[in-house]
Amino acid sequence: MSNPISLYSMPGTASFDLAPAAGGEPYRIFLSIPSEKPPAEGWPLLVMTDGNATFPFAAASLVTQAPYPTGTNVGWGVIAAIGYPCDEPYDPLRRSWDLGPPPAKSYPPFVEGGPPVVIGGTGKLVDFIENELIPKIAEMVMLDPLRRSLFGHSFGGLFTLYALFERPGLFANWIAASPTIYWENSEILNNEAQRQRIPGNAAFLHLSAGEYEGDELAPFQYRNEDAAIRLEKRKTERTILLAQEMAERLKSTADGLHAEFELYAGQTHMSVLAAAVNRAVSIAFAVGTSTDS
Repeated sequence: MSNPISLYSMPGTASFDLAPAAGGEPYRIFLSIPSEKPPAEGWPLLVMTDGNATFPFAAASLVTQAPYPTGTNVGWGVIAAIGYPCDEPYDPLRRSWDLGPPPAKSYPPFVEGGPPVVIGGTGKLVDFIENELIPKIAEMVMLDPLRRSLFGHSFGGLFTLYALFERPGLFANWIAASPTIYWENSEILNNEAQRQRIPGNAAFLHLSAGEYEGDELAPFQYRNEDAAIRLEKRKTERTILLAQEMAERLKSTADGLHAEFELYAGQTHMSVLAAAVNRAVSIAFAVGTSTDS
């Protein structure tokens, strides 16, 4: 007799759908709340984009590290990852609108006969996070307003930069992995140049990329038929260089913003996600300097 197979869910996690008050399709919010009593100031909060893809990494990273803070420097906190009501890791059309900064523009369909790809909705998503998502989570559990972090990868990294430059007081830590700074002739650099100053406490920007997001492909990629096309595309994207240059410009600003860049060895644009999410957890839920036991 064969053993029965049942669906698996990670303990301590849940999801719910939340539609914007102004109307529109709902988001699926993936949530992890510690079972412990929150500290007096409330739990730190990590908000993530592309939640269907990023939440499993984040939840696993947290539950394997938080029980051992002296060895990991990671404590407990709340994760709220913004995704979509689908079973796929990404919803290409919706994420293009949500994570692509203005001005609104339309591009050819992803597939022939499909709907056009439209960007420009980042401001609406920032509003949703500030005015609806964070208050909703705060109704469920006590949060520390001074320890909020935002993470995004790729287009999500670009969204993170946009939100930082437009709404700098919303989060204390801004974690932008492999941000597509090159997008639309690096339009985001105009946002940086005109960025709003940070009120009150200083903020931290962590920029990162994988080793194989620069001039070199991963060894296996050179064997692929599209190697030449990929190399040519890298000259346009310049993911590593543009992120490094931004970190250098913002590493110590007059208004207290501190930035740094990290390169993940051996990683491509997609494989870097696990390492980048793990770093986001270590930044968002850091407990202070400690010595490994």
